[in-house]
Amino acid sequence: MNGKIVGAVILIVAAIAGITLYYLQVYGYYREVPLPEQGVELVSLSTNAPEPILTDNFLAIDADSSPIRYRACFETTLSLAMLSETYVLMPGIEPRNAPGWFDCFDANEIGQALDDGSALTFLSQKNIQYGVDRIVAITADGRGYIWHELNDCGEKSYDGTVVGEACPEPTE
Repeated sequence: MNGKIVGAVILIVAAIAGITLYYLQVYGYYREVPLPEQGVELVSLSTNAPEPILTDNFLAIDADSSPIRYRACFETTLSLAMLSETYVLMPGIEPRNAPGWFDCFDANEIGQALDDGSALTFLSQKNIQYGVDRIVAITADGRGYIWHELNDCGEKSYDGTVVGEACPEPTE
């Protein structure tokens, strides 16, 4: 009889821990964040500095638990032709998944648009946090998506390999 009680307690505690862990990963750490004061920015080809672009209907989430949890959606009236001639392109970057409840950001749909050429990715800000770049994808119909991506220094730093002289010193 005692073994059954102990077994039941273990199962209940494991179920509560599992549910709690799931909730924290999918919902708990995220919070809605406002449009940054400077707006949505892309790095200019001519100045190599971030410049704000026209945006509307901005929606974003972030979490303090990781520098790569930021996701945002917006709309713009700027054309891909104008954007690609004015701002730094970041080809070959695939979007990171967002929580399923953040409906406007579908990584599979964005990835398909990037693959078929109906969307382009741009650099928004280099080292928004050490080793992390902000990436913006914009589709031909003006939908925009933002996420954070590890750059070369970030990947080296997080996987434990020697960072080297090409990377800036991490800031605290």
